Amino acid sequence: MAGMGISLRELDPRDRYKLLCGVIVPRPIALVTTLDENGAVNAAPFSFFNVFSESPALIVLGLQHKPDHSPKDTTRNIHRDGEFVVHMVDEALSGAMNDCAVDFPSGDSEVAATGLATLASVDVKVPRLAAAPFALECRRHLVLNFSPDRELLIGEVLRVHAREGLVDEANMYVDLDAYRPIGRMFGNLYTTQRDTFALSRESHAQWLARTQELKDA
Repeated sequence: MAGMGISLRELDPRDRYKLLCGVIVPRPIALVTTLDENGAVNAAPFSFFNVFSESPALIVLGLQHKPDHSPKDTTRNIHRDGEFVVHMVDEALSGAMNDCAVDFPSGDSEVAATGLATLASVDVKVPRLAAAPFALECRRHLVLNFSPDRELLIGEVLRVHAREGLVDEANMYVDLDAYRPIGRMFGNLYTTQRDTFALSRESHAQWLARTQELKDA
């Protein structure tokens, strides 16, 4: 294995999942709300998720189907309405996020079952979760189907709601100490983001000067 690596094409899909989820860590978590055909608010967490672009403002979301290849509630709702809200998950919201991962029967509202309060969105009809540190109102931009089990959703972020005190709107900096996001590791493991360090990005000229100083020392 050390010399040739691991061929993912030769692995069972479940083993591919375990390997990739263990290697690519930590991953941000999107707690996504959608509306079903009866107007019930569905909520489901996704860790196959990230920001993709700022111009336009785009996020990507990996949508997984059921074992029989039929779409899950979130996928079906986005296919129908094209609207959804992505909520970032902090330490305080982690328990409710995990409850939303319970396999509730299709049509049951995770939001109602867990008692999560909602607020009206502005640009989409899907409500947002009041407890979330950040809520991103999104509209479907593009969906790419790669297999009977996986789709890649690209969504345009129309509006961002932030809890009071999290964003300095003069420079759009986020207060990480106040935010306290969590990340997904693998299995049942998650991580906090409190232990941080800084690395300054240098220009080429600065890098040359610094490396020359080290050579001359």
